Amino acid sequence: MIKRMLAMLILVGVVLGGLFGFKVFVNGKIKEAMASMANAPQTVSTAKAELDDWQPAIDAVGSLRAVRGADLSLEVPGVVEEILFQSGDEVKAGDVLLRLRADDEIARLQSLEATAQLAQITYDRDVKQLKAQAISQAIVDNDQATLRNALAQVAQQKAVVDKKTLRAPFGGRLGLRQVDLGQFLSAGTVIATLQSLDPIFVDFLLPQQAVAQLAVGARVEARIDAFPDRVFKGQITAINPRIDTASRNIQVRATLANADQKLLPGMFATVRLETGEPERLVTLPQTAVAYNPYGSLVYLVDDKGKDPDGKPKLVARQVFVTTGATRGDQVAILKGVGEGDVVVTSGQLKLRNGVPVVVDNRVVPKSDPDPKIVDH
Repeated sequence: MIKRMLAMLILVGVVLGGLFGFKVFVNGKIKEAMASMANAPQTVSTAKAELDDWQPAIDAVGSLRAVRGADLSLEVPGVVEEILFQSGDEVKAGDVLLRLRADDEIARLQSLEATAQLAQITYDRDVKQLKAQAISQAIVDNDQATLRNALAQVAQQKAVVDKKTLRAPFGGRLGLRQVDLGQFLSAGTVIATLQSLDPIFVDFLLPQQAVAQLAVGARVEARIDAFPDRVFKGQITAINPRIDTASRNIQVRATLANADQKLLPGMFATVRLETGEPERLVTLPQTAVAYNPYGSLVYLVDDKGKDPDGKPKLVARQVFVTTGATRGDQVAILKGVGEGDVVVTSGQLKLRNGVPVVVDNRVVPKSDPDPKIVDH
């Protein structure tokens, strides 16, 4: 019995020892694998942090509006007798554009003018007779009132006749003609639109926090998607003295030069307002900054000398930064990165402190302050 018990105990010990040894072996291999994974170099792209001139600016979106614009119409009804313009014509203030048939109104005007002439003759005769004391002052006063009434009716009828003619209220470009000869027009029917295009307004909204940075005369730049290669320059000409209580925004109006009349009312515009003097700030591609709930961070590449094979030993180091404004593909760094620091611009997701890196800059993210849309 004792020999059997000893044999069983020895067998159990051998089995347990084998299991324990196997576990130690597996754990060692896992540690070796983890260690090799932790030290595996990661391929990244880098860029050197540089100081650049940075103009503080505020971006907004707005709409173009004519300095003077109106939908032209007549305040009296009638039949179109004459059209003196074509769609798209340039006109001057006072140019006759359209006439309605006014035969009846002109005939009535001539009748009233004849009555007024007779009243004038009667009044002149009364004045002579009054000097000779042939009539009383009451008759002269009555005839004078009759004359004034006749002249007032003539003036009223002239105004009615004038309303049958449409004149350009200001100079500008006409839109599409909306009426034809012989057409009956009701009062208020739109005949054409007239827009004064040079200069042109751009209206945009800014948050109330920007009020302190606004001033009449400040320079602005506007971009229109219809002309991606052009920048239209102007200046602020008016600031609304009231802030909208619903949005807490303030409305601003700038005036843009438009000598070639390429800009049209109603166009969408992206507006940049320059504020303050240019600054020298560290500038990085926006892809270099990783944003998370704990703050914004970048990875710097430190040179640790040479490895045993004689190759440069580069190591990633995590740094928290304070970011400023953005422009195009770039972001301004206010704190955390200095001029000349080598910063990782892509591949950050694979990094942590102390991880060796291999730099491959054959393909790097763009860092253009004014990128353009390119169709492929």
